[in-house]
Amino acid sequence: MTRAERVEVHQQRILQSYDEKQQAFLAFVLGQYVKAGVGELDAKKLKSLLELKYHGLQDAQQHLGGTAAIRQLFIGFQKHLYAPVGMAASGPA
Repeated sequence: MTRAERVEVHQQRILQSYDEKQQAFLAFVLGQYVKAGVGELDAKKLKSLLELKYHGLQDAQQHLGGTAAIRQLFIGFQKHLYAPVGMAASGPA
């Protein structure tokens, strides 16, 4: 399965579990994943993704909450992305 196919299959289920601001960030991350690969999902990339999307960590925190909440969001949604087709996990991480 290509990255684009994986996102297409799982995106709706991933996004329905989160609020509008979280969905916007996750949609951005999924787009980066499709373009650049699985390395975009590495926790080490989180800071640069936040800066790219929000132009600063403080702005990201205003949209998404504190550092721990952002990290949980970033790591938590990935279980949905890699769930077997037809058996994707539901609910937030």
